Amino acid sequence: MIEYCVIIIDMKDKQTASKSALHRIYFIDQEIASGKYPNTKTLAKKYEISTATISRDIEFMRTMLNAPIEYDYIRRGYYYTQKTFRIPVAFSSSDEMLALGMAKNLLTLYKDTPIYDSAYQLMESVTAPLIDGKNSRWYEERIIVPTIPSVKIETGIWQIVCEGLRKNKALTFDYRSTWKDTFSTREVYPYQLLFDNGSWYLYAFNRTQRGMRMYSLCRMKNIHLKNETFKFPSTKSFRISCDGSYFGAYSSEKKSRFRIAFYGDAAMRVYERRWTADQGITETEDGIILTFTSSQYGKVLELVLSNGNDALPLEPKELVDEWKENIIGMQKRIKSLKK
Repeated sequence: MIEYCVIIIDMKDKQTASKSALHRIYFIDQEIASGKYPNTKTLAKKYEISTATISRDIEFMRTMLNAPIEYDYIRRGYYYTQKTFRIPVAFSSSDEMLALGMAKNLLTLYKDTPIYDSAYQLMESVTAPLIDGKNSRWYEERIIVPTIPSVKIETGIWQIVCEGLRKNKALTFDYRSTWKDTFSTREVYPYQLLFDNGSWYLYAFNRTQRGMRMYSLCRMKNIHLKNETFKFPSTKSFRISCDGSYFGAYSSEKKSRFRIAFYGDAAMRVYERRWTADQGITETEDGIILTFTSSQYGKVLELVLSNGNDALPLEPKELVDEWKENIIGMQKRIKSLKK
């Protein structure tokens, strides 16, 4: 019987922990399980590290990982009293560890965000056992996550927003909603952070307007944490407000029923995806009609416009009218090019 365990290591020293701590414990495990009866001196010499560090690792394996390690005074080395014990021996070939290695590639989506370094170091630590003589990081060059345009967030803004979330404290900051707007002050209760299409958004309750709003972190400046606290209402969760609608970081209190016709390549792309929990798709002679309910109006409009003449909004009237206004605006742009 092979025993398994999950290892959590305090990564205070980020420069060495991600590449050494966990990997070093696997190394010790392999050496002891091999029957070589290694001691601290031989282990330290082979791994090129101090005997004191090896001793601490062995003690950690005993107390925290329940490793049955004993010292043989005749052979002058360590051994497992349970011959089948490993930490965890299947990691180097298991589907779970391979999945983690591949998941590490997904972190490239967050490369310009403040969480990237910490998340990458953690994944590097957990996937350390994949690096041995039998395995390679083949997936790093064969499974690719295409880079998307991303928005760089100031570390100071990120830290204050996270502190507001963690401590349930109000925030105040200057914000610019659109290109033409000047910065104006907002006072909010920060509820949740959302990541969408390369950018981070704060889903918050605006104290002045008395309603839920979405704020892009890259448009904030002069952010401050206030002493005022609040209670996060679970009923105001972004998941609840979207209620089975999967269009991204956008939400309003109004729900609408949508009907949109798609043609050509757009019909295939839309048909392949799940947009909402209640969606319905009707095939037509030259495409499909997608029907669904959503509170993410802005994102639905974005979907229609992004597909050009391969998308035709049918309902609601509000969407049809705004789509027409955008087309008229495009026609004006075209006329300006002829002048």
